[in-house]
Amino acid sequence: MSDLKLGLLALGLATLACVDQPRSVEEIGGSETQAGTSAADAGSSSGEDSGASSGEDSSASSSEDSSASSSEDSSDSSDSGTASESDSGSETGVEPPMLPLCGTPPPEGAQLAPPLPSYGGQCPQLVSGQSTTIATGGGDRSFIFVAPSEVEEGEELPVMFMFHWLGASASSFFDRAEVQAAADYYRFIAIIPDGRDVEDLVPFRWPFAITDLDLLMDQDFQMVDDLLACAAEQFSVDKECVSAMGVSAGAMFTSMLASRHGDRLASMISLSGGVGGLIKPWQPGGNIMPAMVLWGGDDDFCIAIDFASASPQLEQDLENNGHPVLECIHNCTHATPPFEAPLDQPDLPTFAPTWEFMLAHPYWLEDGDSPYADFEELPSPWPDWCAMGAGNAVERVGVCGGSECE
Repeated sequence: MSDLKLGLLALGLATLACVDQPRSVEEIGGSETQAGTSAADAGSSSGEDSGASSGEDSSASSSEDSSASSSEDSSDSSDSGTASESDSGSETGVEPPMLPLCGTPPPEGAQLAPPLPSYGGQCPQLVSGQSTTIATGGGDRSFIFVAPSEVEEGEELPVMFMFHWLGASASSFFDRAEVQAAADYYRFIAIIPDGRDVEDLVPFRWPFAITDLDLLMDQDFQMVDDLLACAAEQFSVDKECVSAMGVSAGAMFTSMLASRHGDRLASMISLSGGVGGLIKPWQPGGNIMPAMVLWGGDDDFCIAIDFASASPQLEQDLENNGHPVLECIHNCTHATPPFEAPLDQPDLPTFAPTWEFMLAHPYWLEDGDSPYADFEELPSPWPDWCAMGAGNAVERVGVCGGSECE
């Protein structure tokens, strides 16, 4: 029997024992066999989750030298591919900010991110694109580390944690999102851990279901801290720009991380994820951060999870607790989001909007603030099926390849 079926069976039995709990646990991983999408074609098919995942995509561009002056970093939009204020007007008449903001000096008196964590052991040697292991919460954990191919002396780099979908691995996510090319272009570090297995009592690879022990979540939270500490030990890390992104099962875990252990996160990205039902709820009271929430329309459903319900529930919980939300709704169901490079920026990396979202939101932004709120329309490379605010996006219209859920 497949890990997925075992996981669903275990979760179903637990549900029968908990009659006071909701009955549906949307399975988070899309196709167990589909792992990643080709970065060269953002609209290419991906694993069911990857479809949800395509979202791996958007983030804001980062200046090549985060220690440089704010004016130099924020104005160099030609390097990052990010549109400037001239691309879109503002409803308030105030000129929208230049993007990205990560790497620019924070305003006087801004609340800065807490100190980076420390690691109690000996960090593994980090080599870009290579898989290695670290002794951490829950035992030895494998991960792929990614940094720009050439790092300048003194260059501070943002960090993106990436959590893969159910039927995938760190390698799947690395390949599908073409993370090395994106890191070279946007100048950031990516840390892509492997999830756990059914034998570890984690049937969905990442702990997020109401049947998952809190201890298991705490172990994965410790892993995140240890990986960040080791990255900071060997590279110059911009602690004001640490983000987390997940696809499907990984997106569910990203919500757990952001709401329960998100003190160091500047932003989060959920691609076909959500909360509610048999998924642990959003836990209010933590760090306020901007969130990107994407799903594949009313028919984004796979096996046991209705992402068209779980994602809006996440949005509602986020906005109720002061988190600004950027919403994206495509029409390709549980499939790779059809992000396409603008005609005038054909060389943008795969899933550019996700990378640019990260880089547009440093930790020191005021609670509830997003620079995208100052635009009447989202700047390039954002598609017209994305908008600021829950319920504001207009679902994409166009040809799709169909669901990738298997």
